[in-house]
Amino acid sequence: MTTVPTDMRLRNAGADLKAGAAWMRGRIMPIGEAAIPLNDWGLIHSDITYDVVPVWDGAFFRLGLYVERFFRSMKSLRLDPGMNEAAVKTVLHDLVSATGLRRAYVAMVTSRGVNAVPGSRDPRDCRNHFFAWCVPYIHVIRPDIAQSGASVHVARTVTRIPSSSVDPRVKNYHWGDFTQGLFEAKDAGAETVLLLDQQGNVTEGPGFNVFSIKNKRLVTPAAGVLEGISRQTVLEISAELGLETETRTLPLEELLQSDEVLISTSGGGVAPITQIDDRLFSNGSPGELTTAIKERYFEWAGSPEYRTEVEYGAA
Repeated sequence: MTTVPTDMRLRNAGADLKAGAAWMRGRIMPIGEAAIPLNDWGLIHSDITYDVVPVWDGAFFRLGLYVERFFRSMKSLRLDPGMNEAAVKTVLHDLVSATGLRRAYVAMVTSRGVNAVPGSRDPRDCRNHFFAWCVPYIHVIRPDIAQSGASVHVARTVTRIPSSSVDPRVKNYHWGDFTQGLFEAKDAGAETVLLLDQQGNVTEGPGFNVFSIKNKRLVTPAAGVLEGISRQTVLEISAELGLETETRTLPLEELLQSDEVLISTSGGGVAPITQIDDRLFSNGSPGELTTAIKERYFEWAGSPEYRTEVEYGAA
């Protein structure tokens, strides 16, 4: 494993990185200049993994957990870019520092890379490589919609990719099911989509986990989902607030009988769901417990216990 490349702090002199930046091969550049080869297996086979950590008010939120999950994903896919956790964290710090962004969406990525043996279909012949990119903070649900509560459509034309085919615990770019579901949701006039598994149980949506609250008991699906860091945070906060929490199978019928429904995501934290298909929750307004969880989430995001401060101007 390497440490940090000696030239990694280099960047394009005078480049404006406020719109976003990337780190590739030891150099920081405007995000529009970043590129991978057309025959990179990450592109042509989606043979790639990534993770995203939020920067909130000048600090990474729960950085260690995101980087640990990223390395678990690489191990699962047998990817090795030759960098250790400390090196990845240094890249992310330098990248955000170079942009000056105090609220950012920061991705770390490892691709299978280009096959070094012409004509080979053996993944062991590929040169794995790491890159990272950073843009202004992204909200999975627009803030104005999240404020009043979002509408969700349950997809009928597509189900979640089975876990036996693509492990959702390994963060990936296999979004064919989500994209089809999003088209269906937009056609139905909903903000976003929720996918079921082949047995009709709730899984997740594009970029978020979902929770049901009923009689002060919070339930989130156990299978067919990414084990989100924001999801973990919501479970911990809910227990702190005195709610019973369960991670288990969640049938759609049970979700539709919820008192409140919320989602968690690194792109926006916690957002209330006030409508699923024709079913309204909390009289079409954010529920009391959802609001408490959301407020506590951003209190945690501001707590030194969970923050890793960015040293701006260091890159």
